[in-house]
Amino acid sequence: MTADGWDGSSGLVIDTLLVRELLVAQFPRWAALPLEPVDSSGLVNAIFRLGSDLSVRLPLRPSTTDMVQREQAKLAALAPFLPVAIPSVEAIGSPTGAYPGEWSIHRWLSGTTPSPDTLAHPRVLAADLAVFVDALRRVDLPDRTPAYPGERRTRASMVSMDSSTREAIAELDGLIDARAALASWEESLAAPYDGREVWVHSDLTPGNLLVSAEGRLTAVLDFETCGVGDPSCDLFPAWHLLPANVHDEFRTALDVDDATWLRGRGRVLSQAVIVLRHHRDTNPALASYALHAIGRVLGQ
Repeated sequence: MTADGWDGSSGLVIDTLLVRELLVAQFPRWAALPLEPVDSSGLVNAIFRLGSDLSVRLPLRPSTTDMVQREQAKLAALAPFLPVAIPSVEAIGSPTGAYPGEWSIHRWLSGTTPSPDTLAHPRVLAADLAVFVDALRRVDLPDRTPAYPGERRTRASMVSMDSSTREAIAELDGLIDARAALASWEESLAAPYDGREVWVHSDLTPGNLLVSAEGRLTAVLDFETCGVGDPSCDLFPAWHLLPANVHDEFRTALDVDDATWLRGRGRVLSQAVIVLRHHRDTNPALASYALHAIGRVLGQ
């Protein structure tokens, strides 16, 4: 696997050769371990498995800021409060001439990515997800970093998503039922919000979850956008993963009112149409996930 940073405009190729060179120079104790790319449709990091117990993550848009260090601190602070494993940063690599940004080595987490078409025990997974979301909501830390750190604070607002969502729906007319999508979005946009904020992961999509062979939630990944925000941000599994016949159980476990449910549905639709608009021709896996989520939102 190779990953072209900065949306393909930089010419930077992140491959096993580059990662091996970085390891030799900065972490020689791990440099001889087997190294292989992890197949991923993600847009944030290139990931490589290092030996049996570690992974290497390199942001596709390298940065010399302390982003990786902030993530390390956030993960360490949250881990004691959560019922399943989350990433732990074992080491942070420094920028070099070959890779001009910080990168990290994580502990490898076991499990497989769940698929909505092959869930063995959806009610069990729904219950596990609700326990995780509830535990995260109850976290009380002095550092209340906003969800989507580094972006405008209004990113968490539904209104701030309106124009980009409408543009995406209009452009996808014919590929999706644009009329139904717009009606659904407007219903969600009108749902009231009292401003209450809790800790949210904000991207509980299948690619950021790991499950055991028995279908139990074993780990949650990618906390880059984690912070405090609208509780509806963590209802993504309902439309990305869980069948409709367990939605009521998921809602009840999290005490989700109608307005919060509608906002959660709208967030899923907004993310999905924007992803589909930008990646339908370049990232088939992401496009497939987005189409699935849109279909679930629209009841198709």
